[in-house]
Amino acid sequence: MDTNRDCTFGLWYDFRNPPQWHRPFSTLYREVLDQIAWAESLGIGSAWLTEHHFVEDGYTPSPFALAAAIGERTSTLRIGTNLIVAPLHNPVRLAEDAATLSLLTGGRFDLGLGQGYWAPEFAAFERELKYRPSLLEESVALIRRAWAGDDTPFNGKRFRLPGVRVTPVPERTPKLLVGALAEPAIERAARIADGFLSTQNPHQESYLDALDRIGGSSADAEIYAGQWTVIAEDPEREWARIGKHALYQLNNYISWGAFGPPDQVPQFADADQIVAAGAFQLWDPTTAVDELTALLRARPQIKDVHFWAQLPGESVESGSARIELLATKVMPEVRRRLAAEAPAGAAAESGAR
Repeated sequence: MDTNRDCTFGLWYDFRNPPQWHRPFSTLYREVLDQIAWAESLGIGSAWLTEHHFVEDGYTPSPFALAAAIGERTSTLRIGTNLIVAPLHNPVRLAEDAATLSLLTGGRFDLGLGQGYWAPEFAAFERELKYRPSLLEESVALIRRAWAGDDTPFNGKRFRLPGVRVTPVPERTPKLLVGALAEPAIERAARIADGFLSTQNPHQESYLDALDRIGGSSADAEIYAGQWTVIAEDPEREWARIGKHALYQLNNYISWGAFGPPDQVPQFADADQIVAAGAFQLWDPTTAVDELTALLRARPQIKDVHFWAQLPGESVESGSARIELLATKVMPEVRRRLAAEAPAGAAAESGAR
């Protein structure tokens, strides 16, 4: 099995600005854009944006606008969404916005979608939560048709579209990725997506199994793996400093129903409980190199691993210290180890790129 020596290392952003740690949003946006441009200069290869609406802390409601700004500040960095809540949107507009971003960035944009879960968003956008699987599936179908220039009418369960042609179409078609947590949603992702946005690494096995069940090829799968991990020289000390931000982040997700019905999934009492439950991993650089090398060796399908740049309310400067550690001490050694394991011809080819 080939080792995954070409995996991209990236950053994950939600632009949350909780009231207890609030600073002007204009300052936050400017600092993060500066951080992303700097991270690219260190060798970070991707930035991923996520979406929610009506959150007090300003959780990213407009990831396409931010993606365009990132595209203007960078030249090689891949930009993706992990993820857009597809059922809240008109799929034609999603196709148009993603095509425009692809054109603006020279084909560096990929569109990641999910079916969502938070009831207040669905109510506000006049969508039925129970229809989210079919809303997602039809959105994917319509986006693909739009990017291909298909102008035949569409009549589905959730959307009806006359014979209109979306222009401009992307010169380089974005990958259409889908994220999921529950087994039925993971199998749906295997059926309709170009790749899988994994929020927790154990779900990758379910995705590969689903691909094989439906007649796909798990060997040719593509996985884009979000990591819930803190990498620091002294990770326990770092956690003592920033754990309160992770507690805020995860308990919000639990209260919204991200991991199941909120009345059935208990919230964390403190930050130490998060680590004990394995919801966040704490790694020093040596452990990070060992763990990431093992993950990428076992899962050559992983094309990208990305980490929260900073937790909600944590300063950008604080997050940048971990980014620098990732870029200067972890990434090079992981790549060195994987390249050393590659066949001689493949290693030479990789070095020539």
